[in-house]
Amino acid sequence: MLQTIFKKLEEVLKKDERLASDDGRLLKNKAVELANKLDEGLVKIIFDDAKLKDTFFKKVAGLTLFDKDLFIEFVSNKEFLPDSYTAFKNKIGLAIDKNYLKQDREVTLVWPYKDCVLEGGQTKEEAKRGEIFWNTTLAPEEINRLLEPKVLTNWKRYDKENSKKEHKATEIRDNDNLIIKGNNLLALHSLKKHYGGRVNLIYIDPPYNTGNDGFNYNDNFNHSAWLTFMRNRLEVAKELLANDGSIYLQLDYNEVHYAKILMDEIFGRENFQREIIWDISVLSGYKTLANNWIRGHDSILFYSKDKTNFKFNKIYVEHTQKYIDMFNKEDKGGKYLIAHGSKRYLKDVLAKGKPIGDVWGDIMSFQQQPTSGERMEFAGQKPETLLKRIIASSTNEGDLVLDYHAGTGTTGAVAHKMNRQYILIEQMDYIHDLPESRLKAVIEGEQSGISKAVGWKGGGSFVYAELMPLNEKFVREIEAAKSEKEVLKIWEAIQKSGFVSYRVDSKKFDENAKEFTDLDLAKQKKFVLESLDANMLYVNYSDIGDKEYGVGEEDKKLNGEFYDNASPRV
Repeated sequence: MLQTIFKKLEEVLKKDERLASDDGRLLKNKAVELANKLDEGLVKIIFDDAKLKDTFFKKVAGLTLFDKDLFIEFVSNKEFLPDSYTAFKNKIGLAIDKNYLKQDREVTLVWPYKDCVLEGGQTKEEAKRGEIFWNTTLAPEEINRLLEPKVLTNWKRYDKENSKKEHKATEIRDNDNLIIKGNNLLALHSLKKHYGGRVNLIYIDPPYNTGNDGFNYNDNFNHSAWLTFMRNRLEVAKELLANDGSIYLQLDYNEVHYAKILMDEIFGRENFQREIIWDISVLSGYKTLANNWIRGHDSILFYSKDKTNFKFNKIYVEHTQKYIDMFNKEDKGGKYLIAHGSKRYLKDVLAKGKPIGDVWGDIMSFQQQPTSGERMEFAGQKPETLLKRIIASSTNEGDLVLDYHAGTGTTGAVAHKMNRQYILIEQMDYIHDLPESRLKAVIEGEQSGISKAVGWKGGGSFVYAELMPLNEKFVREIEAAKSEKEVLKIWEAIQKSGFVSYRVDSKKFDENAKEFTDLDLAKQKKFVLESLDANMLYVNYSDIGDKEYGVGEEDKKLNGEFYDNASPRV
């Protein structure tokens, strides 16, 4: 009976051209999306088929209603249009939980790519590029050692005398600036022991979930999983904030309204301070051709940890006599004119003809463009002037700033030049070419960005360290593999020295090895990645003395200073 319904469902759904890919496959996730919206066209084609009508419609108080949840359950069933990959996974034990992430509050673990380094342009959710995006979710009952503090390794210190060559760190000081490579969720939990309740400002510019990044790469990692990903990290971020601390979250229209509700839940609606509208409009190119309003801004959600006790430094903008005369002429009482010493300032309401201050109630608007000579690596990179405005408003010199989506390192560069302590976290290998090399240049005294505005001459230092990999080393090897032969060799190595998920029956893999070799390279990679035990990506600090993990004596000393012996900040 079930197979009959599956067959009829496939036949009917293919009548809707929106549900067919270019190669004729049925887009299951698109059908789910339309069902969630109660799309009239989808509902009608199901209603018009007698068999499907009997299955997916029910009578309630004389009305015929579409059972959306039942339809989604059928379409999402692993037996509906199974491919060779699904059939293989089922044979060796991997299971797929059909429950929604938003219901189960699962932990979204790994996000190895950022939207700014992916090629965009795809229009269909199942027509993405060929990269393997490893997005792992763990239900609470599957988590055992995941969030324990991790061993840090490959410690290096950079200062003005040693910024051009490797310089091993020999001690960890409490006021050190830190750049940490590794999964940011696990790195944040590793910071809790020493930095819990001590971070004065968090600024993050996370993946925007635009459809051009990995969050839409497959059926199981879309909107609800993005929210889970964000929630996992925001919850621990709140624990790191000082009582007078603040957090700024920058997004665009794709997710900002959902993020606002999420932030209200985590930080408390009463702690919402402002929605800042950052004007980024450059009205040229394809944007001007859109038959709609032109979007030219990002939103920055600003929350305090405690509405009664948060740090905020009001900033005033000095203007030329021209603007002062204009204001005096338009507002004869000089309402917005503020005297300060021998200079006169205007309240934050005008700069170069654009509004930058309190405009509408709880919404602020300002524009910050890159300064001359500032290196802009990606289209999504934020200018130093924007971070200067935020850091100056919510911190004082010596305060601690955290950015756990470090990207190109703008937050760290600005914090360094403004004499703030900072911690940056980034998982991608470009951490060496972007934030690490950028901070080296800052130490040497580079003059781009805000350097001239703050009188930057160079100096200071930072310490670089990495979460010590365990299964993570296999993740890197799988991502780099170029052939099926390489993937099979990695799988064999995992059997010997890696940690395999309890859901995988290795004996059954051997029995079905022919089916594995018949899969294409992308699906082979995907299977091996999903087979790894996500609880064992990195070495736990509690295991630092276990000879099996090979932690060196120098690493033991530095980890001890980092976790146990660092003196508290005054």
